[in-house]
Amino acid sequence: MELLEAEDIAEFQRILRTNRLIRADFSLSATDTTDPKTDEVPALQGELTVRRKSTGQTRQYLISDSTSWLDLFRNDIKGGAFVGQNSLQVRSPASRLRKTRH
Repeated sequence: MELLEAEDIAEFQRILRTNRLIRADFSLSATDTTDPKTDEVPALQGELTVRRKSTGQTRQYLISDSTSWLDLFRNDIKGGAFVGQNSLQVRSPASRLRKTRH
């Protein structure tokens, strides 16, 4: 079992497509934090960092059996967490003047 399963990656990509975001603009970096010294069969645990390359915005998520990083990521996307200055559309005064002169 891996920290990021194939179905998790597929859902991550669906979330991006639904929100018209490009997969290549995002990087995922997972770190396994499972305690190997436990006597029981350990459940996988880890930390996931999602970074949007174009804005430099990052978020970290806990990966475990009791959390859904995908739900947290979906909520962050909807809340605008990965929007940065490069993503904002700003019209210059000159472009507004051109439109009003018709």
